[in-house]
Amino acid sequence: MRTLLVLGALVTALASPRPPVPLPELMADTGGGSQLITAEAAGPSATTGTVTWWDRRGGRWVRAGAAEARFGANGLAEGAERRQGTSTTPTGLYGLPFAFGTEPAPAGTAYGYARVTDRSWWCQDNESAAYNRWVEGLPEDCRAAESEHLADYGTQYAHALVIGFNYARPVRGRGAGIFLHVNGRGATAGCVSVPADAMRRILAWADPDRRPHIAVGTRGGPTAITRY
Repeated sequence: MRTLLVLGALVTALASPRPPVPLPELMADTGGGSQLITAEAAGPSATTGTVTWWDRRGGRWVRAGAAEARFGANGLAEGAERRQGTSTTPTGLYGLPFAFGTEPAPAGTAYGYARVTDRSWWCQDNESAAYNRWVEGLPEDCRAAESEHLADYGTQYAHALVIGFNYARPVRGRGAGIFLHVNGRGATAGCVSVPADAMRRILAWADPDRRPHIAVGTRGGPTAITRY
């Protein structure tokens, strides 16, 4: 009888479906920290997908939250090859330098948080020394027509995290001003966006001491999120 019980338990265990492997466990790199945000689309032409935020606990990645996401109006493109003005979201693994917003930081925010003023711009002028940087007051070499006046986007930039795409050593023409921010009316110009409540929850969760990164990619193919 005991042998039959053991065999029965073994058969049941073998027949039971295994829990899915958490996405970060399948990735080539997660940035080395103990927090991670993944932004995954079905394919490169998709304009919607899922943002999930993860904690590393006890040697495993555990989902902390998830939300529907929006991507660029023209889908996603390999970050190393992306061109500015294409309305594509760059794929890759990136740091998250700082947070900002037109509204006060959500309760519990640990990230450095810059409050948008009427003088706040993100310089996107390829000819400017301030290319792909926040500036308070537009420099003489940065044209307004080639930049973004942050206060004009009160809904989208109520709360946001800077995605470190083309940030540390900016390559002219590759793209500037890529953020994780609140949804607007539809697809983005290249950023990743989520509902307002999700953005507040992400900012309350993110801990810079745990070195969070964001991985952006597709379910498969050359821009698969697991490559990054």
